[in-house]
Amino acid sequence: MSAPFIQVQNLKKYFDTKKGPLHAVDDVTFDINKGETLGLVGESGCGKSTTGRAVIRLLEPSSGEVLFNGSDILPLSKKEMKAMRAKMQMVFQDPYSSLNPRLSVSDIISEPLDVKGLGSSSDRAKRVRELMDIVGLGSRLANTYPHELDGGRRQRVGIARALALNPEFLVLDEPVSALDVCIQAQVLNLLDTLQKEMGLTYLFISHDLSVVHHVSDRIAVMYLGRIVEMADYKTIFKAPVHAYTKALLSAITIPVPNLDRERIILEGDVPSPINPPPGCRFAGRCYYEKIGACTSETPSLKEVSPGHFVACHLAEQVMADQMQDEARAV
Repeated sequence: MSAPFIQVQNLKKYFDTKKGPLHAVDDVTFDINKGETLGLVGESGCGKSTTGRAVIRLLEPSSGEVLFNGSDILPLSKKEMKAMRAKMQMVFQDPYSSLNPRLSVSDIISEPLDVKGLGSSSDRAKRVRELMDIVGLGSRLANTYPHELDGGRRQRVGIARALALNPEFLVLDEPVSALDVCIQAQVLNLLDTLQKEMGLTYLFISHDLSVVHHVSDRIAVMYLGRIVEMADYKTIFKAPVHAYTKALLSAITIPVPNLDRERIILEGDVPSPINPPPGCRFAGRCYYEKIGACTSETPSLKEVSPGHFVACHLAEQVMADQMQDEARAV
């Protein structure tokens, strides 16, 4: 069996502050297979966007390994990384602030080609027209500026720019969160089509589990800098184990009238990432009956069933209880 296309191992990113190091990403490990979409979800401030930026070295990791097709990219020099950058690109959350307001649409899309010095001016112009057609932008928009476009079209410009150098891996940092719902569906369908036609691999970052459910092959749930649960999307939605995952799922709006569903309200505050507590970082908000290890030992991400990983000292007991509940229901 071939190795995963993207392998992230023990990735850490700390930021220096006056009060001490801020643990934005703390010992994160995951992999993504070729042509797969891994959804990375969690509440604001959990470190998911920082993880995405660190994976492609827009932010320099504090430690760890990031293997791209078997090769660790973290030791690469700036010159070597510049050459590698063509293979991995990013689509940002805000389709307005991520675009240069002084450049036209055609200039924004051709900018990566200009920086790399690829082809003649006519070749670049042809490539820009191709990319605009690929992402569904009319040629009449080539000389417009970002402020003249709506959010959906601006995001299509950002996607076209990311595709300019024929990358193999895209980090999608909340690419639809700033868009209207109907426009979200259009952009998500576009990303799905591009992945199938171009064989792209995605790291899809979002706080919205309902969006991630529709685009991801597997889902990783993140809390305060750590991944607490990871599995295929069906397992995450039908048989979650971690208390935090269950709380996130209970918050999803289901368009079914009069549906009686338990809403899990988490109590307490999110601990400080500058001074994270010992043991499980979720212990202070967890509604499971705790044991001593919960507040003294950091739980490792362990495989509780094939392809299902959970960072919880009580994972086995929770799964046993869930199986008993299912048996009684039958």
